[in-house]
Amino acid sequence: MKFLDSMRLSIKAGRGGNGCMSFLREKFKPNGGPDGGNGGRGGSVIFEATNNLQTLADLESQRNIKGNNGAHGKGSAMNGAMGQDKVVLVPCGTIIYDAETNEGLADLVEPGDRFLAARGGKGGKGNRFFSSSVRKAPRFCENGDLGEEVEVRLELKLIADVGLVGLPNVGKSSILAAISNAQPKIANYPFTTLSPNLGVLNTGHERIVIADIPGLIEGAHMNKGLGIQFLRHIARSRLLIHVLSLECSDFDRLIEDMETVLTEMRTFDPDLDKRPYFVVANKLDEVEEPEELIQRLSDYFKSKGINFCALSALTEEGIPELVKHIIEFTEKNPRPKSEVRLYALDRVESTPTRERSRNKIQIISLHGGGFRILHHRLEKAVERFDLNQDENVARFTILMRKYKAEDLLAAAGAVEGDLITIGSRDFVFYPDYYPSDFEEPEEPNEDLGIENID
Repeated sequence: MKFLDSMRLSIKAGRGGNGCMSFLREKFKPNGGPDGGNGGRGGSVIFEATNNLQTLADLESQRNIKGNNGAHGKGSAMNGAMGQDKVVLVPCGTIIYDAETNEGLADLVEPGDRFLAARGGKGGKGNRFFSSSVRKAPRFCENGDLGEEVEVRLELKLIADVGLVGLPNVGKSSILAAISNAQPKIANYPFTTLSPNLGVLNTGHERIVIADIPGLIEGAHMNKGLGIQFLRHIARSRLLIHVLSLECSDFDRLIEDMETVLTEMRTFDPDLDKRPYFVVANKLDEVEEPEELIQRLSDYFKSKGINFCALSALTEEGIPELVKHIIEFTEKNPRPKSEVRLYALDRVESTPTRERSRNKIQIISLHGGGFRILHHRLEKAVERFDLNQDENVARFTILMRKYKAEDLLAAAGAVEGDLITIGSRDFVFYPDYYPSDFEEPEEPNEDLGIENID
């Protein structure tokens, strides 16, 4: 299986369905009231952690993920169906970042953890929603809102109970194959393992996940060799097993190799220095008389309070002892439960100052002629109001007058015939336009449904 632990995705939630303009017409009710239904909410895009995946490779063909659109409203007061949410499965241990700001959004650790990445757009209101004792036959409806669009970056930190670490070609993959159900590539040359391998040691009442991390070399924390791209995968391991190769038969060199790996881990993340670990000396079969060397290593690590065992992954000598050590450790140190961490919730989103600046209209003179109006409510309105309907044009005109947009345009130098851009729509500026047959209501905020476009 291809291993992929980092990728960027474009996420777009579904658009809300449009509202419907309709009037009841039956045999004995030729002039029935408005009965246009509302549009359905667009489908959101949600990330969910699962134990059934160990890599992000399944998402490689889904770089652009879209939610389902909501259904449009219909006559007979039939509301449109909501768009089905798009659930994207990712491995446990996936961290989600904002691709533009690199801000952490969520850390999906436990199976079933969920994160709402993009919210679906609200459905538009049908004309039935706007009927009242004052306006009994509204001849307008609203379009659905666009769904949220975001760019996210996924980074996987494998969640393994045990991590096998060491220099290249010390036999980590052979040990993984000997103690678990994994079938990693094994060969007698450095950097045979180019991506982490996972195996499962089944004890009968627990599944212990073991990760074989590609070999580290001096300078790995500075991205030398395979570098830091895989060092992060040991950050969540409960236990680390440092693997040494007895092939050199040199005590001083073995201790030096051990210190090299410890230094790289310590430099990459100081917390890794506090992680429980023990040492395994592999390739017993490569040494003719290993007794003296094994005894010396055993005494050295015992003096430091570190467990030590020697084995041969090829002949499986010492493998039962290693399995016993792993099982004893996991029984004494059960895996803690973790919660989803939504980093974005720590930020204060709004202040009175930001609120005031948001409600202020900005008029920008465009290069080449024309003007752009920047205001969140007006930009929302041009998307939500169906301006092919006369009453919606009147509603939008009232909204423009409410924020004195025409006066601001005139002050900025706009004259009749200039092109005015609001959101994604272009208009021709005709000052003082107002429908003569449309009476402005006493409470425009409530009657126009302006609260529904926030």
